Amino acid sequence: MKLRRVLVVAAAAGLAFSGLAGAEETCVTCHRELTPGQVADWEVSKHFENDVTCSSCHGEEHTGKDDVAKAAFPDEHVCAECHEEQFEQFSKGKHNFGWAAMNAMPVTHVEPDELMEGGRGCGGCHNMGIKTEEQKAEQRAKGYRYQNNSCDECHTRHTFSKKEALNPRACQQCHMGYDHPQWEMWSSSKHGARWFARKDGDLPAGAAAPKCQDCHMPGGDHNNHTAWGFLGVRLPLPEDPQWKADQITILKALGVLNPETGEPTARLEAVKAVDLARLTEEAWQTEREKMIRTCSQCHSETYAREQLAMGDAMMQKADRLMAEAIEIVAGLYKDGILKKPESYAFAYPDFLYFMRTSGSDSATGSYIEQVLFQMYMKHRMRTYQAFFHVNPDYAYWYGWAMMTKDLGHIKELAQTLRATHGNGG
Repeated sequence: MKLRRVLVVAAAAGLAFSGLAGAEETCVTCHRELTPGQVADWEVSKHFENDVTCSSCHGEEHTGKDDVAKAAFPDEHVCAECHEEQFEQFSKGKHNFGWAAMNAMPVTHVEPDELMEGGRGCGGCHNMGIKTEEQKAEQRAKGYRYQNNSCDECHTRHTFSKKEALNPRACQQCHMGYDHPQWEMWSSSKHGARWFARKDGDLPAGAAAPKCQDCHMPGGDHNNHTAWGFLGVRLPLPEDPQWKADQITILKALGVLNPETGEPTARLEAVKAVDLARLTEEAWQTEREKMIRTCSQCHSETYAREQLAMGDAMMQKADRLMAEAIEIVAGLYKDGILKKPESYAFAYPDFLYFMRTSGSDSATGSYIEQVLFQMYMKHRMRTYQAFFHVNPDYAYWYGWAMMTKDLGHIKELAQTLRATHGNGG
């Protein structure tokens, strides 16, 4: 018999509660007034059905309004007590590195804290990731008590529903917008259109209609990666000489390679630590072959390989535009027309100090660099991500066409800066 039923029967009989049952009833009675939504969610959850009660996750020390701080906020390790396989998969997947990746970005530490650790900006999604006890203590010291968990990013509190996490809208809250509009790309692609049509009953229930999870977390595997990764760079470098040179230029702008010597910097170690890129041919091919197998569930293997190879070729062309733009701005630094901000390690564009406006702090960047960053983080992303998400409009009009516009703008700005340099302009 479920705990809730025990409590109801005992209450009806006028019995006194003791031990765990009494404590749980106290939790429910109090929180039905204070946080009714949380209680309602829990009462329709699988946890409720299986006697996973308040104290199972929050401990037994908090018993009333005077000791609220004693309520434990569970992290992934608590989830792992019952969901060990999913925890082990998650710990190896890229979602686990969301928090570490955000904190590895130098710009994070000059942005408003409310947007980062407060969770209303980058931290709202990058909260995902297993944190150390020291990191949790730092958050608590700043007053952020709710940034422990990662499982609840997709299986939200207090229902923790598997069905909810399998809905592509669970991905939408993070994978949308400026630099990663995967939701917009997928939902307006043929894949997304078929999913919505099937959901509305306009396609048979068995019709193929792949959603995010089908391709990126097949079979519920929480160890998710992609071949190109978020930054669109990889090692070893391409064999094609021009593409190799262009990727080297991009890696310099990411601060991974020293722009003066071409040698790796400490940022390469950060990239390795947060698993931002595939750094061996084997690792890249492993992820590519996984996607081939996924695509081949609906398409022929030949077609899948052709399409993904075409995406690689599109990235190569985008990198040519990107490298040309970087080299133009780098030339302005070399000739002393742009002054190196204090926070930059080199007199060279730094993509990891993005969208900073002049005069806001020591990590300022010029307007021409803002256009350059937009070209990289917004339009280059759209060019190759949209190709792999089978979205023609995003790939061209929101991606490639905008990259060509950015490059033209950068050329014009550079010409003006050179013409006015030293003339008070």
